[in-house]
Amino acid sequence: MGEFDLIARYFTRPTARAVLGVGDDCALLQPAPGTQMAISCDMLVEGRHFFADVDPFTLGHKSLAVNLSDLAACGATPLAFTLALALPRADDAWLAPFSRGLLALADAHGCELVGGDTTQGPLNICITVFGEVPVVNGQSQALLRSGARAGDDVYVSGTLGDARLALEALRGTQALPAAVLAQARQRLEQPTPRVALGQALRGVASAAIDVSDGLLGDLQHILKASTVGATIDTSIAIDLIACYDQPDWATGLISLKNQLEYVLAGGDDYELAFTAPASAREAVQAAARQARTPVTRIGRIESEAGLRLIDGQGNTLTRNFASFDHFA
Repeated sequence: MGEFDLIARYFTRPTARAVLGVGDDCALLQPAPGTQMAISCDMLVEGRHFFADVDPFTLGHKSLAVNLSDLAACGATPLAFTLALALPRADDAWLAPFSRGLLALADAHGCELVGGDTTQGPLNICITVFGEVPVVNGQSQALLRSGARAGDDVYVSGTLGDARLALEALRGTQALPAAVLAQARQRLEQPTPRVALGQALRGVASAAIDVSDGLLGDLQHILKASTVGATIDTSIAIDLIACYDQPDWATGLISLKNQLEYVLAGGDDYELAFTAPASAREAVQAAARQARTPVTRIGRIESEAGLRLIDGQGNTLTRNFASFDHFA
């Protein structure tokens, strides 16, 4: 199978929203009147972001999900994406499920594949995604990292720590019951981009970011951009490991130290961390109901710089949590 046969067979589809899709040197997109374009790019590299034996269907899903998560953090509506794919070989048994997983998630969010590139080489997946954000009375409705203010609440969506739990189990460093591993592994390999929540939070949240490298590390980006600090109640955050809901789950298998590590610095959660004024608590919950996504208030923004952690009794935790960094 040649390069252009590969593209035609697995990645060429008619477009409905894009002016021009796969087949020319450039795709053509026409943003709707009164909108801005939101653009993000993510790369997934075998051995760095995923195991070599990962199910290609779930890898296709995750490849796009991590990009849609960035759009969600901006409050953007998905529009289209491009795919740059390096492959060791043109393998139908791998390409067919990969493209199904990729395009199923794309269809679920109305996000069209409009172009890209293929080449031979070590497995590497790079997606650039395009979305739209409304502009109202000349003001962009995009959620940014720089809008948090002292007195705001800090929230996270969904659950945290499950992906790291699965990763440690797959590495052989954490024993898990089979049912718990299955649930955690799905969170690792098929994360849910919180697109609907991001859109519902426009005009409600003051700042937002997606949690890809770990809650505390990503939250630090909001604090830096907004020149504020925060206090986080770790006793609330620990309860966000969804796998604790499993009936055969023995919490004694994980030490408190590791629980904190998985939830606060685990990474690969692809939930939203966001801030909102205390006066907007009802609006935040309304947005959560509209998006059918639970949110949990875990802390507050403060004028004093720095990120402070407390336990359920209000005592300060002095332990440091290092989020993922490719070059650290």
